[in-house]
Amino acid sequence: MNHSSEYTRLIALSLDGSLNAFGELYEATINDVYKTVYFFIRESSDAEDVIQEIYIQVYRSLEKFDVSRPFRPWLMGVVMRQIQAHRRKNWTHIRTLKKAEQIDQAVVYDFSSEVVNKVSNRSLLASVDRLPYKLKQVVILHYLNDYTQEEIAATLDIPLGTVKSRIHSALQKMRKKQKINILGIGKVEDLNESR
Repeated sequence: MNHSSEYTRLIALSLDGSLNAFGELYEATINDVYKTVYFFIRESSDAEDVIQEIYIQVYRSLEKFDVSRPFRPWLMGVVMRQIQAHRRKNWTHIRTLKKAEQIDQAVVYDFSSEVVNKVSNRSLLASVDRLPYKLKQVVILHYLNDYTQEEIAATLDIPLGTVKSRIHSALQKMRKKQKINILGIGKVEDLNESR
């Protein structure tokens, strides 16, 4: 459902106390919210918690929503803020644990997952997943959720030019990474195919 009048109707009914209307609003938006959250947060239980927080925040904030503006970018703004809050909370938690354990030894990097990723690096999603967070945001919103650059600017509350430059930068990074991977894994694929 992309009809703004239908969103407006459901929002008005939800504000009047209709839980059924809010349920319809949930059903109309959950697919976009779900795939966006799961792309950023891989842990299933964490993603479910974030989705729950998103809809609690949407319900609490509906009265502040300006019905003259598009609903989807506003909703994705809520989604992105909740994802960022989750990331901050996890980062703080990790830093606290590290300080508490007083890890003084050097961290030994595990290259095994990197090797697996290089060998199976045929999907675009893997390339997107390696992008910095700010670039990943615009790519996911634009290519996964089919948002226009203007909608992304409204969702993230950044200038349109910034959206365009981030998309361009993300595509450049993915192309560069793809060239490196083709050079690096070509021989591995040849070995696997000769078996």
